[in-house]
Amino acid sequence: MAHTNDTIADMLTRIRNATMARHESVAVPATRMTRSIARVLHEEGFVSEWREEGEGIQARVVLRLKYKGKGRNCRPIINGLKRVSRPGLRVYRNHKELPRVLGGIGIAIISTSNGIMTDREARKQGIGGEVLCLVY
Repeated sequence: MAHTNDTIADMLTRIRNATMARHESVAVPATRMTRSIARVLHEEGFVSEWREEGEGIQARVVLRLKYKGKGRNCRPIINGLKRVSRPGLRVYRNHKELPRVLGGIGIAIISTSNGIMTDREARKQGIGGEVLCLVY
């Protein structure tokens, strides 16, 4: 496995590629960040389940992807994943400036002082943070 500095961008790319290829599941290296993002994607219904496999440096998070419909015309639940903040350019927003994704159909995943959560949750708690990515 190639080592990347941006585990989040790597995770999003793997999910994007897996959904385009209609894979049932996708594995990403396990870090605290990828676990938290997997949890949010699951809570928000973008993936049907997530689990952790392996131990130590070999550990990985396996996401079970969701699709609408069956057979050839099945469409992925996740239509888009967009990295917002990145190592070279961090993007922080206070709770009033948090992005709304497609009028609330999608979510923004925010890294706050209270952990990783959706834009909706952060707004409810009145806290801002780093805008990690958009999922729709």
